[in-house]
Amino acid sequence: MRKYIFSIFMLFFTSILLAQETVLRLSMQEAIDYAIKNNYENKIASKNIEGAKERKWETTTIGLPQINGKLDYQNWLKQQVAFLPAEFTGGAPGTFQAIKFAPDQTMNASVTLTQLIFDGSYLVGLQSAKTYLKISEQAKEKTEMATREAVINAYGNVLITEKTIQILENNLRVLKKNLFEAQKTYENGLMEQEKVEQLQITLGNVENNLRNAKRMSLIAYKMLNIALGNSIEKRLELSDTLDNLVVSSTNLDLLAYEFDVEKHIDFRMVENERESKRLLMRLEQSKALPSLSAFVNYGANSNSNTFSFFDAKQRWFDYSLLGVSLNLPIFSSFGRQAKTARAKIELENADIRMEEARQKLNLQAEVAKSEYQLSIGNYETAKKNLGLAERIEKKQQIKFFEGLSSSFDLLQSQNQLYTQQNQYVQSMLNVIAKKVKLENALNISIK
Repeated sequence: MRKYIFSIFMLFFTSILLAQETVLRLSMQEAIDYAIKNNYENKIASKNIEGAKERKWETTTIGLPQINGKLDYQNWLKQQVAFLPAEFTGGAPGTFQAIKFAPDQTMNASVTLTQLIFDGSYLVGLQSAKTYLKISEQAKEKTEMATREAVINAYGNVLITEKTIQILENNLRVLKKNLFEAQKTYENGLMEQEKVEQLQITLGNVENNLRNAKRMSLIAYKMLNIALGNSIEKRLELSDTLDNLVVSSTNLDLLAYEFDVEKHIDFRMVENERESKRLLMRLEQSKALPSLSAFVNYGANSNSNTFSFFDAKQRWFDYSLLGVSLNLPIFSSFGRQAKTARAKIELENADIRMEEARQKLNLQAEVAKSEYQLSIGNYETAKKNLGLAERIEKKQQIKFFEGLSSSFDLLQSQNQLYTQQNQYVQSMLNVIAKKVKLENALNISIK
């Protein structure tokens, strides 16, 4: 019996430990680092880089020696015959004799080495493979930046919902206390029933908002899990606070950051797109050049009326061949010229898009700076207004219970307070979100 109780206790204790281990505790930076390794899009981007490396080597091998082996076996089930004049074999003149010129079975084994000597399209292909790898690497960098922004916003949303719940719970405690005092005052005949009912309405609204905030908190955690690359049911614990993140996100030095558009990831991606168009034009031009390749072949064949090719006495006859192939394009009815002209137009369009990207990125940086500066200003204003709204609401409470203020005045001050509370927490999230947006616009390193 003791062993049974001990086993149950150990099982219970182990389950508690496992439950504790499943909780993932993360700071904001830890969440970013975790997502860059585990986020779904980042995993795909990493796989794309591996695929680009394989593609680069695949292209490289086209110009390297190629060795192929070949084994042919033929068995005449019904062999063709040739007809010779019968007189060649002692027959009657004017008649023909059916003769087989080959054994019934033949086997041929050969090995061929081929080598590309010159092909303009191969040289362009090598450059294109390098460009493709660079595009994949830049795509991963872009994905990491997007992941960072998504995690910061999702992390901030969780903290916002928790802050909102905290504020609403505090509002609920104050309202319940006020309602209790109002009911007692009403029972003593010192307050109208309408004032008590007004407090009950306000209390009901706050309770409903609190229930909604708790539901939104669950959704916010699931959205953060998706950004991290986890199951949506993964238990999370956030170690950073909203106040600390706002402080760390307030950095006016960013407004003086010198922006270099040519180092921006989006501009570099447009440059690579332009490079791919240039290589496409070079590819069409290279098709007018001759291509040269060579091969050397060695083989052996054997013939027999029975399948005796692996017998020691079977005779095999060696052969070898060396060859060079030159392919010289002469006339394509101006088809190559048309393709080259079209590729040149695409290159010119890429130049136009580069200039457009340059102007847009410069504007994007200016807008991001303005929005970040505005978010900091809004936060300071919201913080100040919240303090004022709290003082006004407290004064209205005192006046309300002293009979110097109406329930409408109290309701108005409470609604003003709740509005300012909401604007305050939203302004905190805006500071955090606008900062990462500005960092992305300025292409500031994730590290």
